[in-house]
Amino acid sequence: MGDRAAMLRRVNEIFDRRWFTNNGPLVQEFESRIQTLTGVRHCVAMCNATIALEIAARALGFHGEVIVPAYTFVATAHALQWQEITPVFADMDPATHNLAADTIERLITPRTTGIVGVHVWGRPCDTTAIEAIAAKRGLKVMYDASHAFGCSHGGRMIGNFGACEVFSFHATKFINSFEGGAVVTNDDELAAKMRLMRNFGFTGYDRVIYPGINGKMTEVCAAMGVTSLESMTEIVAHNRQNYEAYREGLAGLPGVTLKEYDPNEQRNYQYIVVEVEATAAALNRDELVAVLQMENVLARKYFWPGCHHLEPYKSLQPNAALLLARTEAVAARVIVLPTGQSVSVAAARQVCQIIRRALAVAGDVRERLQARGGVSPEIPARLLARAKDLAIPAGAGGPANAP
Repeated sequence: MGDRAAMLRRVNEIFDRRWFTNNGPLVQEFESRIQTLTGVRHCVAMCNATIALEIAARALGFHGEVIVPAYTFVATAHALQWQEITPVFADMDPATHNLAADTIERLITPRTTGIVGVHVWGRPCDTTAIEAIAAKRGLKVMYDASHAFGCSHGGRMIGNFGACEVFSFHATKFINSFEGGAVVTNDDELAAKMRLMRNFGFTGYDRVIYPGINGKMTEVCAAMGVTSLESMTEIVAHNRQNYEAYREGLAGLPGVTLKEYDPNEQRNYQYIVVEVEATAAALNRDELVAVLQMENVLARKYFWPGCHHLEPYKSLQPNAALLLARTEAVAARVIVLPTGQSVSVAAARQVCQIIRRALAVAGDVRERLQARGGVSPEIPARLLARAKDLAIPAGAGGPANAP
């Protein structure tokens, strides 16, 4: 949450100024700080990242079909579908979980106008390969960088790739503005167009020169964003400590692989991502998730089951999975484990203990799950009610406590 006192001071200043929205001084400060941190020329703050994706796609002139990875949060696809643009789902690189450049060419048709890459888990796409294909085929490229704020790629900060990149500052992100997003770009004309579009197309008080919507960020959200940025170093350090605790705690477990971050690049460490290979691990992914949830650990199957299996896409594109074999396989293996400042290093270690114990007594665990009616596809309501407190209760999952 950052420094609460600093946040409340900023809120009081907002009330004193009586400037609550419409490109206030805190929004401008937030944009300026992001420009400095990423090294881009322009940052256009928005009310949320989904609206930012929609405005960016429209500003780039996307229409017809746009190629996107199937393995992403559904907002990436919805931002296109909402504008009657068809998202065409591409397969992933199983090593990175990102859009696989080698799957793009076969999806390009005369209706294709662009490509949206997603930097999943803050690990960058193969921007060189994607942009080479786009240049050859006359397509525009933008990136959904919702996971990748504060990350670098080849020594360049994320934000400097493609025509533009979109950040999310939702409350679940390590830097948040309660709700918020931003588009960053080095294209002066594109930035000017997006600034018009986020404010109904107004230039001045009485003149509208472009069709737009209300995509503006409010001052109170910007206050949270600025406050969060001030604590960014400490937040990343805490996330990295948790990551190292998970890496140590899960090391050597057959069939359990922690996705690692490149230590030579800047990373935000905001996601702890584990793959469970059912043929090598004693339990499969769904069984392990069920155990963790019964031990009050909010583990997630993410991005399960893939955009192509969600509506309206599973009805509009019922055969999409036939070209998404790698996505299908990885989506069935991934668990995202809790981290962030609400999770201590000790709690992260306890989560690892639960996993180790569950795998050590896998036969007993499977019998108990079957006795309870199998693996539930949904997160238990009692756990959702406690989701704001992700710390593991003392003693849970210790060596003496079989799950």
